Amino acid sequence: MRWLWLLVLALMAPLALAAIDTYEFDTEEQRQRFYQLSSELRCPKCQNQNIADSDAPIAMDLRREVYRMLNEGKDNEEIVDFLVARYGEFVRYKPALTPATAILWFGPAAMLLAGFIVLLVMLRRRQKALREAAGKSLSQDEQRRLQSLLEREEDS
Repeated sequence: MRWLWLLVLALMAPLALAAIDTYEFDTEEQRQRFYQLSSELRCPKCQNQNIADSDAPIAMDLRREVYRMLNEGKDNEEIVDFLVARYGEFVRYKPALTPATAILWFGPAAMLLAGFIVLLVMLRRRQKALREAAGKSLSQDEQRRLQSLLEREEDS
């Protein structure tokens, strides 16, 4: 039983060593801006988390940088522009609309539209083929041949 307690304590030790960022803000508006920016910026390492939720060292550095720039009096646009210049457009969750990012903005809608067009073309071809097949009837020779094939099948 004693070894079980030691195992639990050993597994919980890394949690006690986890660093927690604490920042002091001069105003409530500054704190709100910090949390807004932290939630809008993507962690370069994690790629699917914002820097507010990420525990990666680079995210901690970015939070510290955002805090420093806020204290220097920079506005949100200047902070985001600085980070984009340093880490690329990837650091934004909502990339700016430029020729390079147009595919990100319009690609999904274009693919959906293309899928609907393909589906519509396939349905129309199928309906046309069904109408043509319904319009055709078997000739006398074809009916006799079909009847003989069916009779052979029954005899087997």
